[in-house]
Amino acid sequence: MNSSEQEINRILFLRQELHRHNHLYYVNANPEISDFEFDQLLKELQMLEEKHPEMYDANSPTNRVGNDIEEGFVQVEHKYQMLSLGNTYSEAELRDFDERVRKGLTEPYEYVCELKYDGVAIGLTYKEGKLFQAVTRGDGAKGDDVTRNVKTIKAIPLVLQNGDYPQEFEIRGEIFMPRKGFEEMNQERLDIGESTFANPRNAAAGSLKLQNSSVVARRPLDCYVYYMPGTTNENASHYENLQKAKSWGFKVPEHIKLCSTIDDVFTFIKQWDKQRTKLPFDIDGIVIKVNAIKQQQKLGFTAKTPRWAISYKFKAEQAITKLNEVTFQVGRTGAITPVANLEPVKLSGTVVKRASLHNADQIRLLDLYEGDYVMVEKGGEIIPKIVGVAKDRRDLFSTLTPVSFITNCPECGQALVKQEEDAKHYCPNEWLCPPQVKGRVEHFIGRKAMNIEGLGPETIDLLFENNLIQDAADLYLVKKESIAALERLGEKSADNIINGLEASKQVPFEKLLFALGIRHVGETTAKKIARSLETIEAIEQASVEDLQNIDEVGEVIALSIVDYFAQAKNRSIIEKLQTAGLKMAIEKRDDQLFENKLNGAIIVISGTFIKYSRDEMKNFIELYGGKNASSVSSKTNYLLAGDGIGPSKLKKAEEQGVKIISEDEFLEMVGLE
Repeated sequence: MNSSEQEINRILFLRQELHRHNHLYYVNANPEISDFEFDQLLKELQMLEEKHPEMYDANSPTNRVGNDIEEGFVQVEHKYQMLSLGNTYSEAELRDFDERVRKGLTEPYEYVCELKYDGVAIGLTYKEGKLFQAVTRGDGAKGDDVTRNVKTIKAIPLVLQNGDYPQEFEIRGEIFMPRKGFEEMNQERLDIGESTFANPRNAAAGSLKLQNSSVVARRPLDCYVYYMPGTTNENASHYENLQKAKSWGFKVPEHIKLCSTIDDVFTFIKQWDKQRTKLPFDIDGIVIKVNAIKQQQKLGFTAKTPRWAISYKFKAEQAITKLNEVTFQVGRTGAITPVANLEPVKLSGTVVKRASLHNADQIRLLDLYEGDYVMVEKGGEIIPKIVGVAKDRRDLFSTLTPVSFITNCPECGQALVKQEEDAKHYCPNEWLCPPQVKGRVEHFIGRKAMNIEGLGPETIDLLFENNLIQDAADLYLVKKESIAALERLGEKSADNIINGLEASKQVPFEKLLFALGIRHVGETTAKKIARSLETIEAIEQASVEDLQNIDEVGEVIALSIVDYFAQAKNRSIIEKLQTAGLKMAIEKRDDQLFENKLNGAIIVISGTFIKYSRDEMKNFIELYGGKNASSVSSKTNYLLAGDGIGPSKLKKAEEQGVKIISEDEFLEMVGLE
């Protein structure tokens, strides 16, 4: 066996092993190897696949990261209609359902009870053991093809494990976002001044419909499968089908129960109504299905729902408590958030003292008075919210004060402003309003930004209150003696802080760019901008159009960056940081040693390629001195066109007179052909 054959065999082996380890980690939660060992195997596979482009496989573990095709989703007709389930909230209606099943079958039957996940339904089609297509519910008859996004979800197998699956079949499931991942993602969005998702379901649905699957790959999505339509074996059961699916590598819920009577069903419902808050994800009820496939077929369907299944929906958890007062918080971006301060009340296993009121419109809609008794709900929300007022408990003879939204900042007194298209009010006094000033400094020192050890929110408060800092750059001007003299600090703390600040001068430029806190510029976007423009001076001088030529930078982000550098105060902060010795440019990397054959050419990629993946082609563009852009403009030099090129990009390139080149032409330009 020659070396080429050995490498090809190694590719096949690594793919099989990595699929297995993915399943052990994401489905079984029982990994055999460390993350580092997994990454090393993945890197080896990536290297071998680059060496053997003829071995390209869309379902390789190296293709989990997603791509950035921007064209809209294609509508696909469902082979089997994707119907919704009938809902009930009452025991009486569920007993009526059981009675209909009993009359329809006139023979013994059993139910399968499952948790009802609060996410997004998905239909997954497999051909010869490989994921072929993923389609959303849509209108039940047809849905959106979201295959490239779904491929980034590690709980969904790209290649099945065992060989006893049908040559072609569909399996359905629910894509959802666990609470922990949801909370972390929302915190990251707050850090960059973006609005947060209301609940995990909204976050999952929004993520699945993103045009850029490389962004989807960074979202903490998960998936459970729960149904195989079109089962031909009439002697099979729904429960047996799920166990088979589990053996093939699918993530099948562990909380499933076979019930022989409707009373057993109610026992299961009551159990999970009490225990649902202990789950790491949200559920909103229980799904009850007749188990035998033959009996499902006998019961059939109505026009909208199956007659053999129903969902019992939990009532959203509510509590009634007294509203003591409404206070207003100021965020880092100046956004004003009203907060209801409540008499403590137990809800979903925790004591609730505060609830979000979101904005002025919500307060007006509720018609709130301080002293009212209000209905607080968690439901799918992580943060409790007020959903109504118990007006029958309002004392008509007392002098209750209506809650009105403030007109001035509660921290600095500045008159608030509100943009027509935004529901929130903002304090425009960004340089003197204490929470905004401190919030920006806290963002600057954060773990994902400059990661300055020894500093935290309490220390930032002390430095600010003692007039030692007014912005992040002032941190580098504070003397050790001044820090040591502060309350609760001393020589040792001062040394740690000074050492942490000194160490931060080695933090890479892309992290510094994120640390500046430019609105809408997240960690990944900052990295792409830094690597594209390379220096702070180039970013400062870039136009909106220049910035939009950078991958993942749209008009909103570009305008925000231009506005940031237009402000003299921001430019002054950057000058102070530069004087302090922080990195203001990308350091020379090995990949910059490649010959500059593209000489700064701006290239837009569209479609798929035969010899190399899209990510590899993008990497080549950077290695040989070009710049990746996501949209065609008058400044674009080339449109690199692959199979399935987006018609809108092709049309715009022709209108703008942009040269369209093929994969082979590009490879010839950089000397790889």
